Amino acid sequence: MPALPGGLRRLESLHSIFSVQARCLRSQGILPFSALLLLPSLATYRIVPTFLPLFRFLSPTPCYHLSSMRLLPSKKRLRFRPRLPRRRRRRNISASGTGNRFGTFQGVYTPSILTILGVIMYLRFGWVLGHVGLARTFLIVTISTAITFFTALSISAVATNMRVGAGGAYYIISRSLGLEIGAAVGLPLFLAQALGISFYIAGFSESLVSLNPSWSPQLVGILTLLVLTALALKSADLTLKTQYFILGVIALSLLSFFLGSTPPPPDTPLPVPERAHFWKVFAVFFPAVTGIEAGLALSGDLEKPERSLPRGTLAAVATGYLVYLAIPVWLSIKVHDKALLFDPLVMRRVARWGDLILLGLWGASLSSAVGTILGAPRTLQALARDGIVPRVFGKASGPKDEPRLATAVTFLVALGGILAGGINFIAPVLSMFFLTSYGLVNTSAAFEGLIAGPAWRPQFRVPWYFSAAGAAGCLAVMLMINSGATIIALSVTTAIYLWIQRRQMRAAWGDLRYGILSLVARYSIYKLAQRPPDEKTWRPHLLVLSGSPTSRWYLIALADAITHGKGFSTFATLVPENTSADRLTNIKTSIEEFLSKRNVPALVKVLPADNIMTGAVNLVRNYGIGPLVPNTIILGETEEPEHFTAFSRIVCSAHQLRRNLIIVREPTADRLVHGHGRIHVWWGRKKNNAGLMVTLAYLLMTSPEWEGKTSLELKTVVREGEDIEEARLNLEEVIAAARVPGTAEAVLHTSGDVFQTIREASSPARIVFLGMREPMENETPESYSRYYASLLEKTSGFPPTAFVLATEAIDFTRIFR
Repeated sequence: MPALPGGLRRLESLHSIFSVQARCLRSQGILPFSALLLLPSLATYRIVPTFLPLFRFLSPTPCYHLSSMRLLPSKKRLRFRPRLPRRRRRRNISASGTGNRFGTFQGVYTPSILTILGVIMYLRFGWVLGHVGLARTFLIVTISTAITFFTALSISAVATNMRVGAGGAYYIISRSLGLEIGAAVGLPLFLAQALGISFYIAGFSESLVSLNPSWSPQLVGILTLLVLTALALKSADLTLKTQYFILGVIALSLLSFFLGSTPPPPDTPLPVPERAHFWKVFAVFFPAVTGIEAGLALSGDLEKPERSLPRGTLAAVATGYLVYLAIPVWLSIKVHDKALLFDPLVMRRVARWGDLILLGLWGASLSSAVGTILGAPRTLQALARDGIVPRVFGKASGPKDEPRLATAVTFLVALGGILAGGINFIAPVLSMFFLTSYGLVNTSAAFEGLIAGPAWRPQFRVPWYFSAAGAAGCLAVMLMINSGATIIALSVTTAIYLWIQRRQMRAAWGDLRYGILSLVARYSIYKLAQRPPDEKTWRPHLLVLSGSPTSRWYLIALADAITHGKGFSTFATLVPENTSADRLTNIKTSIEEFLSKRNVPALVKVLPADNIMTGAVNLVRNYGIGPLVPNTIILGETEEPEHFTAFSRIVCSAHQLRRNLIIVREPTADRLVHGHGRIHVWWGRKKNNAGLMVTLAYLLMTSPEWEGKTSLELKTVVREGEDIEEARLNLEEVIAAARVPGTAEAVLHTSGDVFQTIREASSPARIVFLGMREPMENETPESYSRYYASLLEKTSGFPPTAFVLATEAIDFTRIFR
């Protein structure tokens, strides 16, 4: 017996060749000729069963391949015996309901090139050339193809990084940029697809009417739409079955065109036409290069989508570009400019066999219309199943999940397009819709490539700046075509985005926005770390030891009014150390939902600690990232003497870490929640405290909850023998220099406790800002707790009071210079 060269390696080689050919040709029922050439080498060995079952891929029943056989030892020769699986393997069923797996040519290239080489090529290429000339026609073709080329790269990258489901481009955008942006593009995209049906049928109708001018183009279009819709509902597989025939007809029609001759001049002199401007012509032409998304519809049915999508799409774009460069050259040689403008079927007059042009036009337009009738309802169905439009449109019937109701809606939209006008009316509208969706597909791929997170692993990689160039090109071309329509389109897209966001719809999948925001945050944090803080750019970054939001809501309300979109707020809650991880998550989620319902934007921190005060100290010391650490701590007062020392430890820690401190005393429940009344700021001898208090008062006055309802009163205490008028004038100078609306008052203190004088002067205030003494060097928390107890006692009976201690390394008085 001959030896087995290379051992099992030869067996593996034979299996590889055999399996590849079997997979490629089984669906076509063709016996691979190369397999017959392998029979002599296989017959050298004893195969059990014989080679005949190997070719059972011609039959619909399962067969054994070499990969399912095992090597059995024998004294004289090697034998192979099939190894039966314990369970029957599931067949790989495609999205279309069949087991077929398409290659690059059938699944991507052919449907894409059939959509590209269509109505515009046959009916408007002469019109484009006649209006702008050969050089500008080349420019239009090149710009359009460049946008399509970049978009094709982006589609290939995104599609090979995910399993593209129903909805095509909508699916890509919604799963990448989020449900809101997906909806903002998905609805216009559906309208573009539905109007695309009108566009293809309008081209078919125009060609028929040119043969018989007595026919009504609208009537022909309506009848064609009815027939094609019924055909699509009856036989959804017809498009794929006939696409090779149609592609052949288009190829023959182009061959006939390039073999043609110069047509005779018109019998009557043609009028001098009014030339259309460049971007109007561009808008009419641009749908000629769309259609690359056709391959996405079959991405789930491709044998190797990571290879077929980029190769098939880019090959279709390249083919279209070469054809579109050749046609205007031949037309410019054969036909006079005026004839180009007035004869939509000028290619038929040039062609050697003119009827082939009609057959190519009819085949391309009707097949594209049928394909879009099949695709547009599935976009609407995907939108409905995501809850963007009423879910009733997502219902399907039959074993192939046919969207009958969505097809009816598509029919009505297409009918409206047919009644609205012809090709020149529909084409610019289509261009805007396609440019919008292409722009966002490119944006999605650009951000994915720029962020390059672990989830971004496309099997076809594209540099992010290619996709960014495609997105910028789409926007620039939209503005050049019609800036007003672009603004309207972007406004409608933004309105849909805000509408979906207002509905607070939550997607069951993650999206790219988290990665984008993380990238921006990373860049900003690193840049902030390189810059020292400055008084002019100071923003409140608050850490609020609020506990349960319901128990001390006034702390949250005050902090939210201070930041009001200009700073950060973190609301911290301390829980027992033995709290489980699930319980911590539930508490955090509950607080976040509570704040969200009350429109309070903030971060939430839930920290387990064995002791509340110790946990608070640790939180003040450790919370933050890089330069983004809280610069101000807000906490409520404690009136339990046994906690004074621990509470003072928090104050001392904040002072050591140079964090500003605000201790809020609210004797009357919820008095701080309603922001109206007077704000009293007592200017003392420590100017930095006073500067921070004026800053906080100004932020309160300009917050939405307090604005227009409050007034600032800057006060100071003057003792006997001091010039009260001079003190008042000094405060007025401070107010004038700070450009803060308010009044100044110097209060005379004659005798007794100064806090009694302050209490009497501030009795009508909504909130009082008072400065605190900072801990002295080496002062212990026990010592400072005595000052804190004395402060609480002296301010008993005060209105809501904020005790302020400014220890940050910033001169707050310079903020108002």
